[in-house]
Amino acid sequence: MSSSSSDDSQERFALGFLFALIILILSTVVGVVVYKRGITPAPVASSIAAPANMPAAVEIVTNVEDGPSVRVEDGIVKFYFASGQADIAAGANDALADVVAGVTAGKKAVISGFHDDTGGAAMNAELAKQRAFAVRDALMALGVTEAQIELNKPEQMQASGSNPEARRVEVMLSAD
Repeated sequence: MSSSSSDDSQERFALGFLFALIILILSTVVGVVVYKRGITPAPVASSIAAPANMPAAVEIVTNVEDGPSVRVEDGIVKFYFASGQADIAAGANDALADVVAGVTAGKKAVISGFHDDTGGAAMNAELAKQRAFAVRDALMALGVTEAQIELNKPEQMQASGSNPEARRVEVMLSAD
């Protein structure tokens, strides 16, 4: 009887050891996955740089779905909007400073709105118009008169779905 009891004890020990080893391996794998996900920063639209082989005028835009943003690229101020919204991003006044200076020097601010092809065409054109008016109002709040602003008719982008590039308003200076 003692050898049977000893064999049962050894089997229990072996099974317990095997079970503990499996738990250790699983927890290590899960821990590594959680650790790697935890230290990888989420992409932020304002901190993403274009790859080195891209032209300087192109900027990668991501995570604009979360809210409005504004960027200045080669003298063009680009306002990006959340889907279905016409709220201007914080920092608009700083981004428009060069435009205001150009208007003061005798140039005209040209505002162009864009929209994608999702939803109704009339609704998209109206939303692009509201976005352009919001940017116009921001310029006027900085002292630019309505006579110094040219509003272009909204243009449809050849993009579908939730495309941040299609939900934008651009402001540039013209010689007029």
